[in-house]
Amino acid sequence: MQPLPDQASAPAADAKSARPLLPQDDPFLAAPTGLGLLAPGAIIRTREVDLAFLGLIPQQVSAWQLVYRSTDLDGAPEAAVTTVVLPEGADPSEPRPLLAYQCAIDAISGKAFPSYALRHGARSWGSIPPLEFALLAGVLRKGWALSLCDHEGLLGRFGAAREPGYRVLDGIRAALDFEPLGLHESTPVGLMGYSGGGMASSWAAEMAPDYAPELNIVGAALGAPVGDPGETFIRLNGTFHAGLPAMVVAGLRSGYPGLARVIHEHASFEGRRHLQQLETSSTLAAVVHHRNHDFDDYLDAPLADVLGTPEVLHVFDDLRLGQRIPTCPVLMTQATHDQIIHIEDVDGQQQRYVDGGATVHYVRDRLSEHLSLHPLALPLMIGWMSDRFAGKPAPSGTRTVLSVALSLRSLWGYVGMAAGAIRTVTGRPLSGR
Repeated sequence: MQPLPDQASAPAADAKSARPLLPQDDPFLAAPTGLGLLAPGAIIRTREVDLAFLGLIPQQVSAWQLVYRSTDLDGAPEAAVTTVVLPEGADPSEPRPLLAYQCAIDAISGKAFPSYALRHGARSWGSIPPLEFALLAGVLRKGWALSLCDHEGLLGRFGAAREPGYRVLDGIRAALDFEPLGLHESTPVGLMGYSGGGMASSWAAEMAPDYAPELNIVGAALGAPVGDPGETFIRLNGTFHAGLPAMVVAGLRSGYPGLARVIHEHASFEGRRHLQQLETSSTLAAVVHHRNHDFDDYLDAPLADVLGTPEVLHVFDDLRLGQRIPTCPVLMTQATHDQIIHIEDVDGQQQRYVDGGATVHYVRDRLSEHLSLHPLALPLMIGWMSDRFAGKPAPSGTRTVLSVALSLRSLWGYVGMAAGAIRTVTGRPLSGR
């Protein structure tokens, strides 16, 4: 489906301005009137954009942003955006797969959204997507098309249930309909992400059978995909990484009125002020400034009592992954000594998938922790996805290895990943010309 006639594209000057607008302030991302009349995934408007590493080093790729109709947590229509990327000079007539990669946004602020953080002139220090893009350069060198969705939506609902999947799947629909990419309805599609991006990819894989059964999703590679956000909140509260669950609480207030009511009734003025600060924090700033914070210090009742309220229990139950079963093959990777996401939670997600009949290959890494497993597991995830795109049978079963790095395929993958990253940070063509 083509963009709406009266809103087909944004002016070139706006798309290539020196300093992009934050998503919440950008009229390009605004929902049009009559949004509910459009089918999910229908393109509303498009623009070509310049990408730059850390906002400073121009990237020699072809990139566009697609605004499209999607669905929020309550089933209401909303406008969402994805950034689609091709290697510079790619021939759209050549067949290629589409990788929907969900960045670890892990923040509420629009500064961390891919649609802003990847653009030339963006100021997104402390955000994760620019670093992930450098690691993904090897994917573009393979000739794959990329879709990088703002899966938290304009409100930055970090950790919300279901709606990240809707946005990702509708972004795929929009990408398949966007003529400059040269894709078609039978294009093989892969889902991939790590940590918060692994959680969003899990939602996309779980929602796809009912919400977007027509998509040819051949696999989902889920790195440290959280599994049980409620348990993660309890474990991280009061630790060095306490800012992460605090951001989840701050982001979910707009989607869960019961949770907002509990916060209003029990949180102190200082507690509400901290949640408000998190709305404009980058991921790194939230972790550093809110390290070792304990929700018990900001409540007028014991935290255990507040967590036991029906409103909070409803949220925790709603966020738990594995209550719906993917029909595509799944790869899961997790560090056994992950300091942020406990392996028991990911074990539980994997077991629920297997019990539901899913084909799951689960790799547990003994040497890595949360941050190191991200780059170390990427060649494994990309290699597994390459096999799915090639139509090879998907493996299943659980393996616990010393390190995912200790294989010839991974070692060769690191060479390609390093070459792509070097070209990204130096602004050189990814094609190797």
